[in-house]
Order: sequence, then C-alpha cells, then structure tokens
Amino acid sequence: MLTAPFQSLIGSRILVLRDQHVMLDADLAELYGTQTRILVQAIKRNLERFPQDFMFQLENHDLVALRSQIVTAKTGRGGRRTAPYVFTEQGVAMLSSVLNSPRAIAVNIEIMRTFVQVRAMAATHGDLAKRLDELEERSAALALQQDTFAQNTRSQLKQVFEAIRQLMTPPDPPKRPIGFVAPDPEDR
Repeated sequence: MLTAPFQSLIGSRILVLRDQHVMLDADLAELYGTQTRILVQAIKRNLERFPQDFMFQLENHDLVALRSQIVTAKTGRGGRRTAPYVFTEQGVAMLSSVLNSPRAIAVNIEIMRTFVQVRAMAATHGDLAKRLDELEERSAALALQQDTFAQNTRSQLKQVFEAIRQLMTPPDPPKRPIGFVAPDPEDR
C-alpha cells in the first residue's frame, strides 16, 4: 500500500479537461516510474483498448485550458514533439491491463481510489451548490415579498399621517360676510 502523501500527489495530478477528470501521460509515467515515451509506446501497441472516452490527445484549445490549470510550463530540452495524451478514469483503469509491473498495479489501485475520492468531493460540492442556489432563490423571493409589503405599508402610513394632519389643522373660523346683512327677525 502506498502512503497518504502519494495519494495527495495523485490528487494534485488529476485535471479537468473537456468537463472530465483526466491525467496526463507524463504524470502517469512519472507515477509508474517509467518514461513518457515508453508509456505512450505501450499504449500505441494496444490502441484498441483505448477508445476516445478512455484516452484522447490534446488539441490547441485543450493546451490553453491545461496551461490555465497548471500555471507554469515544465522546462526541458526542447519539450515534446507531439501533443500529450490524457486518460479518463476508465483509461487509467485500462492501463492496468497494459502495464503489468507490481509498481504499476499498486499505483493503479491508488489512482482508482483517488478518482473515487475526487468524484465524491465533486458530488458533495454539487449538492452544496444546488442547496446554495435554492437558498438564494428563497431569500430573493422573501426580499421581494418584504419589499412589496414595505411599499404597501409605506403607502398606508402616508394616508394615516395625512388624515392625522387634516385632523390636527384647526378649521378656519367662519368669515363675516361682507356688506349689509339684515338681522334675522327670529333673533330679536
């Protein structure tokens, strides 16, 4: 069994490309303790075992996405002449049928365990994101209800204040008529 730091090393080598969790051929070769060209050579001898959903070669747009995840390019003597291959979880599992050394088998087991952990974490984060979205929608609806309530309340309060002001304003005293007014005969 391999150590926990080795599992975290594997986890750090799992990347997301084309909405899939994948591993680069160079990283797998390093983990298996072999050279990248030897790993690729073994794969090319068994291409029928690696359909497109198990393994694919990177294209220019994939390389741009890859650089954004890795941040820095690896330095070396001239770099690679061909685009790297990447392997999905199923492709890494298929590698165990191509590579038969004891180290390759042990590494493959740990890689599979790490992929399972990554998938579980992604599911947990997905559930949290969904619950957060639901909570955000509920709070927006509640805020809208409160805003509508507040507008109605403000309107009603304005009406109440206006009515109180009208009640507080004393009525104008009766005005004396202008001109001659004959006295009312009943008042005598």
